[in-house]
Amino acid sequence: MGVLYDYFRAADDEAVAALMAATNGGPLVGPAAPPGVDVVEAKGVDPSVVLGQAVSLALGVAWDADLVDDRLIWPDAGAAGAEHDGPWVVRLGDRVRDVLAAVAEDRLPALADRWSRIEELSWGEPAGMLPVLRQLVGLARRAQAGGQRLYCWMSL
Repeated sequence: MGVLYDYFRAADDEAVAALMAATNGGPLVGPAAPPGVDVVEAKGVDPSVVLGQAVSLALGVAWDADLVDDRLIWPDAGAAGAEHDGPWVVRLGDRVRDVLAAVAEDRLPALADRWSRIEELSWGEPAGMLPVLRQLVGLARRAQAGGQRLYCWMSL
């Protein structure tokens, strides 16, 4: 069983905290999902490495561990303690939102093909990453248009 990653948009960290309180920590997709949350299910696409490599490919720069600039925002690190084993929510840096939102539609197939060839995605089919990338780009565009930020909910 792998780690689940759901990307979503929200106005701010306080809105995310309220969402987590209302859902008892998630999940954000499936039968127990709250209505009205704009979310992309992306199992296996962790923010720092896998999504970070998509961003690096879109920018044409080498991948770096700090490229995504993700920050734990829920649960509060002090309240959770070292024993907390999930779920968690991280806020992605606005640069990630803006880079993804700016990817031209005609670049998506080639970008998805290159992204699918990274070592961390070697388990999947190259064609399978195009729909995921399209959904993430769409989410980023909606977040940018709404003045919102991108977040990732994750659970073991």
